[in-house]
Amino acid sequence: MSRENIDENTKRRLYAESMGRCMNPDCQIELFKEKGDIIEKAHIVPYCETSDNAYENLLVLCPNCHTDFDKNHAFTPEQVKEWKLIRKCELERLFSKKFRSFDELKKEVIPMLSENMTIYENYYLTDKKELWGRFEATILSNNRKIKKLLETNLDLIQSHTEKSYSNLELVRQYIAHINEFEATRPDEEKCRQILFPAEINSLFGIAPVKGHFLPMTESLELLIEKLDREGKFVTAVIGTDNPYIQIKEETGYCKVFLDDTPRLRQLYFDYNCFRSSAVRLDSLNFAIKYIHARKIGYQFVNDKKFREIYIAGTKMVFVYKYCLSEADLLAMTPDERTIIVNLHNWNGKSCISQKAYELASKMNVILLTMDAFYEYINKIKNK
Repeated sequence: MSRENIDENTKRRLYAESMGRCMNPDCQIELFKEKGDIIEKAHIVPYCETSDNAYENLLVLCPNCHTDFDKNHAFTPEQVKEWKLIRKCELERLFSKKFRSFDELKKEVIPMLSENMTIYENYYLTDKKELWGRFEATILSNNRKIKKLLETNLDLIQSHTEKSYSNLELVRQYIAHINEFEATRPDEEKCRQILFPAEINSLFGIAPVKGHFLPMTESLELLIEKLDREGKFVTAVIGTDNPYIQIKEETGYCKVFLDDTPRLRQLYFDYNCFRSSAVRLDSLNFAIKYIHARKIGYQFVNDKKFREIYIAGTKMVFVYKYCLSEADLLAMTPDERTIIVNLHNWNGKSCISQKAYELASKMNVILLTMDAFYEYINKIKNK
């Protein structure tokens, strides 16, 4: 009588349950090797007695432990059945850890996410189906662990009531993807609705994504100040197509691009740096980039703050007001000869009030709309 094959769904559950290691607690050898795997599926109660291929009657072992169980009778079925419970408890204990910070969570998650990405890029994207089929068990095992870690530490993830601004929403999508990925493995035609959100790799600093600039220049400046206090800030580069800050982590130096939204959002959350926006970062970056493009020298008044520069021997201050008013100018108390540029250009000349111009004249201060800013920069270039 021929033996029935174990169905694919049961195999996937067994692989995920094993966490990638032999189920014998005294062995626990890695089952997924570089050149393949050494997984063997063992029946707790022999198949010849029950024809039982149910998940509850199966577990995965390394070849040596399988031989010891089946042929050498080194373990009883009761002992082997207990191994499944031990592994379940181990999963709960090791991967339901509560961390104090997102950095601690990152250290646990990054190796598994990186391994998943390597397998996906090398085998799935290159259409190496046989290798993908062999190594997807590693992804299932990693996913099970990552899911536990994330579910236990959701409070460490930045959140927002607006889902499109929330890293917590990204994590929830990822958990839903993990569940769907595991559930649809045996399907011949895999109709998936929830693909892996690439922003997860950004959140954990594995690979940046192109997003939008978070508008708060003040939040960025405060983050840099706090990173600098911890000795983690290296440099900031703005006024380019890809502005970034460079920071020092335990693994070395890394760039955090300012349009890598999930990563930057999480840093603001970790360091309590979310502040309301007075000067939009994208507008400020554009203005500095305009100066760069004309190869005009300048320097920041403070190398950790970006709203004030010295250019052609004059201090220039950037603001962002729908209409820069007399009251706004009084509150700023600018030094004489300061140039104040209003980056808000949606309402043209009306972005600076007449009374503000009159007060600026008395204070010996120059006010510029963006159009006037372009003219001023080009005059410097042509001198």
